[in-house]
Amino acid sequence: QVQLRESGGDLVQAGGSLRLSCAASGLTTRLYPMGWFRQAPGKDREFVASIGWESRTSLYSDSVRGRFSISRDDAENEFYLQLNNLKSEDTAVYYCALGTVAFGGAQSHEPNFRTWGQGTQVTVSS
Repeated sequence: QVQLRESGGDLVQAGGSLRLSCAASGLTTRLYPMGWFRQAPGKDREFVASIGWESRTSLYSDSVRGRFSISRDDAENEFYLQLNNLKSEDTAVYYCALGTVAFGGAQSHEPNFRTWGQGTQVTVSS
């Protein structure tokens, strides 16, 4: 059974940085695209960033492009989201997700992801 576990969420001041991690077990994830999504209180879950297999492609939402960076370490079966210059509107629960299609490129739509973690809370104080 594939499991994803996020870590690294925290309370941080505006302008600060965090690094989120997602550890996968039960499957070698290197062939699959991976993604990060987030859900703020009272809002729908939204796409943040995605990375394709072998890091060949990446996608970012307009709201985080230039501030966040996604990466993966296939040897460790982990992938990461570096959050820089955080803003109060980045406050949310962040989820990592495993893509459905082997050898796939970066994806931005939720139906293209089949396994989700439990989430990690990021709170940005202004």
